Amino acid sequence: MYRVKEMREELGWTQEKLSEASGVSRTIISALETSDTTRTSTGTLIKLAAAMNCTVADIFVA
Repeated sequence: MYRVKEMREELGWTQEKLSEASGVSRTIISALETSDTTRTSTGTLIKLAAAMNCTVADIFVA
């Protein structure tokens, strides 16, 4: 559902690095990457997108 892992790995970042850059907990990042959760807040997606220099739409699997 989300491309967080793919995008993070393209940047060469660990989950910890993305967490530090975005202000989103590593636990939430992990859950989004493993599809343990399919729901998250718009604010979380905005933070992740800003940290990875992309749009929120880019985070979603097409």
